Amino acid sequence: MLMSPNLHMMSGSKDDDGDIDVALKTRARTKRPPLYKVMLLNDDYTPMEFVVMVLERFFGMNHSQAYDIMITVHKKGLAVVGVFSHEIAETKVTQVMDAARRHEHPLQCTMEKE
Repeated sequence: MLMSPNLHMMSGSKDDDGDIDVALKTRARTKRPPLYKVMLLNDDYTPMEFVVMVLERFFGMNHSQAYDIMITVHKKGLAVVGVFSHEIAETKVTQVMDAARRHEHPLQCTMEKE
Protein backbone atom coordinates (compact mmCIF):
# COMPACT_ATOMS: atom_id res chain seq x y z
CA MET A 1 0.00 0.00 0.00
CA LEU A 2 1.38 3.39 -0.98
CA MET A 3 0.98 6.52 1.11
CA SER A 4 0.06 9.77 -0.46
CA PRO A 5 2.74 12.45 0.10
CA ASN A 6 0.03 14.73 1.50
CA LEU A 7 -0.79 12.40 4.43
CA HIS A 8 0.99 13.00 7.73
CA MET A 9 2.61 10.12 9.56
CA MET A 10 0.92 9.19 12.80
CA SER A 11 4.14 9.36 14.89
CA GLY A 12 4.69 13.07 14.39
CA SER A 13 4.13 16.07 12.21
CA LYS A 14 6.25 17.52 9.45
CA ASP A 15 7.92 20.85 10.01
CA ASP A 16 8.80 23.43 7.31
CA ASP A 17 11.82 21.56 5.96
CA GLY A 18 10.04 18.20 5.68
CA ASP A 19 11.58 16.59 8.78
CA ILE A 20 9.28 14.71 11.12
CA ASP A 21 9.03 15.98 14.70
CA VAL A 22 8.52 13.31 17.31
CA ALA A 23 7.44 14.14 20.84
CA LEU A 24 9.47 12.16 23.37
CA LYS A 25 8.33 11.49 26.88
CA THR A 26 11.04 12.02 29.46
CA ARG A 27 10.92 10.13 32.69
CA ALA A 28 12.25 11.68 35.86
CA ARG A 29 15.11 9.58 37.19
CA THR A 30 14.84 8.75 40.83
CA LYS A 31 17.89 9.67 42.83
CA ARG A 32 19.46 6.91 44.90
CA PRO A 33 19.32 7.59 48.63
CA PRO A 34 22.66 8.48 50.23
CA LEU A 35 24.58 5.73 51.99
CA TYR A 36 26.15 5.95 55.42
CA LYS A 37 29.32 4.40 56.79
CA VAL A 38 29.03 2.79 60.21
CA MET A 39 32.30 2.94 62.16
CA LEU A 40 33.61 1.49 65.41
CA LEU A 41 36.07 3.58 67.42
CA ASN A 42 38.86 2.20 69.57
CA ASP A 43 39.05 2.70 73.30
CA ASP A 44 41.35 1.32 75.98
CA TYR A 45 38.67 -0.48 77.99
CA THR A 46 36.26 -2.47 75.81
CA PRO A 47 37.39 -6.12 75.65
CA MET A 48 38.40 -7.35 72.21
CA GLU A 49 36.05 -10.34 72.62
CA PHE A 50 33.10 -7.99 73.08
CA VAL A 51 33.96 -6.12 69.86
CA VAL A 52 34.17 -9.43 67.98
CA MET A 53 30.78 -10.47 69.40
CA VAL A 54 29.22 -7.14 68.33
CA LEU A 55 30.55 -7.52 64.79
CA GLU A 56 29.26 -11.08 64.54
CA ARG A 57 25.84 -10.35 66.04
CA PHE A 58 24.95 -6.98 64.53
CA PHE A 59 26.90 -7.02 61.26
CA GLY A 60 26.62 -10.70 60.32
CA MET A 61 30.37 -11.30 60.13
CA ASN A 62 31.94 -14.67 60.68
CA HIS A 63 34.50 -14.98 63.48
CA SER A 64 37.51 -14.47 61.21
CA GLN A 65 36.09 -11.33 59.58
CA ALA A 66 35.06 -9.92 62.96
CA TYR A 67 38.50 -10.58 64.42
CA ASP A 68 40.23 -8.85 61.48
CA ILE A 69 38.01 -5.75 61.81
CA MET A 70 38.54 -5.69 65.59
CA ILE A 71 42.33 -5.70 65.04
CA THR A 72 41.96 -2.85 62.53
CA VAL A 73 39.96 -0.83 65.06
CA HIS A 74 42.59 -1.57 67.71
CA LYS A 75 45.56 -0.61 65.52
CA LYS A 76 44.14 2.29 63.49
CA GLY A 77 41.71 3.78 66.00
CA LEU A 78 38.60 3.14 63.92
CA ALA A 79 37.24 1.01 61.10
CA VAL A 80 34.26 1.10 58.77
CA VAL A 81 32.19 -1.96 59.59
CA GLY A 82 29.50 -1.50 56.95
CA VAL A 83 27.75 0.87 54.54
CA PHE A 84 23.98 1.12 54.73
CA SER A 85 20.94 3.30 54.05
CA HIS A 86 20.32 5.94 56.71
CA GLU A 87 17.67 3.94 58.57
CA ILE A 88 19.70 0.74 58.71
CA ALA A 89 22.90 2.57 59.69
CA GLU A 90 21.03 4.36 62.48
CA THR A 91 19.62 1.05 63.72
CA LYS A 92 23.07 -0.59 63.72
CA VAL A 93 24.58 2.30 65.71
CA THR A 94 21.75 2.11 68.24
CA GLN A 95 22.10 -1.66 68.60
CA VAL A 96 25.86 -1.43 69.21
CA MET A 97 25.58 1.48 71.64
CA ASP A 98 22.77 -0.22 73.59
CA ALA A 99 24.76 -3.47 73.86
CA ALA A 100 27.87 -1.56 75.00
CA ARG A 101 25.86 0.28 77.67
CA ARG A 102 24.22 -2.94 78.89
CA HIS A 103 27.66 -4.51 79.31
CA GLU A 104 29.11 -1.29 80.76
CA HIS A 105 31.68 -0.82 77.98
CA PRO A 106 32.62 2.59 76.56
CA LEU A 107 32.62 1.30 72.94
CA GLN A 108 31.60 4.03 70.48
CA CYS A 109 29.85 3.45 67.17
CA THR A 110 29.14 6.30 64.76
CA MET A 111 27.84 6.88 61.27
CA GLU A 112 28.63 9.44 58.60
CA LYS A 113 27.48 10.09 55.06
CA GLU A 114 29.57 8.25 52.50
